[in-house]
Amino acid sequence: MQADTLERTTVPAQGEPATGLVNAMTVDVEDYFQVQAFFDHIDRAAWDRLESRVERNVDRILGLFDEAGVKATFFTLGWVAERYPQLIRRIVAEGHELASHGMAHFRADGQSPALFREDVSRAKKLLEDAGGTRVNGYRAASFSIGSRNLWAFEVLAEAGYTYSSSVYPIRHDIYGMPEAPRFAFKPEEGAGRIVELPVTTNVLFGRKVPCGGGGWFRLLPYAWSTFHMRRVNARDGKPCMFYFHPWEIDPGQPVQHQAGLKSRLRHYTNLERMEGKLARLLRDFRWGRMDQAFAADLA
Repeated sequence: MQADTLERTTVPAQGEPATGLVNAMTVDVEDYFQVQAFFDHIDRAAWDRLESRVERNVDRILGLFDEAGVKATFFTLGWVAERYPQLIRRIVAEGHELASHGMAHFRADGQSPALFREDVSRAKKLLEDAGGTRVNGYRAASFSIGSRNLWAFEVLAEAGYTYSSSVYPIRHDIYGMPEAPRFAFKPEEGAGRIVELPVTTNVLFGRKVPCGGGGWFRLLPYAWSTFHMRRVNARDGKPCMFYFHPWEIDPGQPVQHQAGLKSRLRHYTNLERMEGKLARLLRDFRWGRMDQAFAADLA
């Protein structure tokens, strides 16, 4: 895969619409105790005994989207669909796309092909039964499809998914496939039956840099993400894909003091600012569902 080249271009000023492109707004629906940062500190067997905040947080997000007139894609855990089917029905009823985040936030690269097949198939069925709609999209926990488990694309195609958004084409300590294309591609391992829609990156001084949301959006200044997203819209002529989690707008969530300093810094920094930044982002760009923003790639 060839590295992208950096081109000179004129980029619209902050607050000025870059193009008429519709970008994809996505939410990874999981609770605060299910994140990768706490994997070694919170027993999965205790999940049902912990205070759940996912329903109230998604309710706030739906309110933000409604106020901004935005439809989005909700990559949702099967675990959530089992316990809150009414939440799944509301997401669908309000016009958002329902997609799969797997069953219970197991990393794709930590499962065998057989276990992965069972995981993504079960999650798909639970979501479709709860939402009464077809589920076409999948996102791996922690963007955990990479060079070591490309077989996952074939499994997803066999399970009936038509697209994935599971590759982050950067270098990172817990995920990343820097050699992957920046934009939509059909993996050979999926025999052309599935499309991968990577998390958005820009090219700066010959290197891919993240600008698709998540912790980067919380930790870095607002202008970092929006500058790079506008460059992708204007220079590459491509829609961006942005993601965040319900727990990221919840500064009141229980603090996991047993987690390491690095994990706590990543998880808790700027939670109190996230909702305001997100509301601003919804105003500054045009947003839609994955199946709308990337309709040409999925056709």
